[in-house]
Amino acid sequence: MQFIETDTAPSAAGHYSQAVVSNGLVFLSGVLPIAPGGERHIPQGIEAQARQVFDNMRNILHAAGSGLDCLVNVQVFIPDIALWPSVNAIYGQMLGTHKPARTIVPCGALHYDALIEMNAVAVIKQATPER
Repeated sequence: MQFIETDTAPSAAGHYSQAVVSNGLVFLSGVLPIAPGGERHIPQGIEAQARQVFDNMRNILHAAGSGLDCLVNVQVFIPDIALWPSVNAIYGQMLGTHKPARTIVPCGALHYDALIEMNAVAVIKQATPER
């Protein structure tokens, strides 16, 4: 098992890792729309927050040797189902034709009053063999 920690995404604020690599898979903890750095800054609006979550996920996955194109399963948590059309639009823009399995969970209030949180599972990118 390898525990992932990168300063290009918000640091873990409790007793957990940003992600864990095990058996060729990357397991991302819940990712909030907090910009990396010392201060807790959450952008305004669902579109900006969804993009920040994807940026944070991309950075954590990169640190683990993976990427958004390697996502296998994504869980999306939102406090209000009315946010779903906006989230779905950003989700499609960020992932393009890649369509991992996905669950949307309307869950009530999220930590720090965020409008979105995601966790995910991805595969590790395979190294290209040398020729």
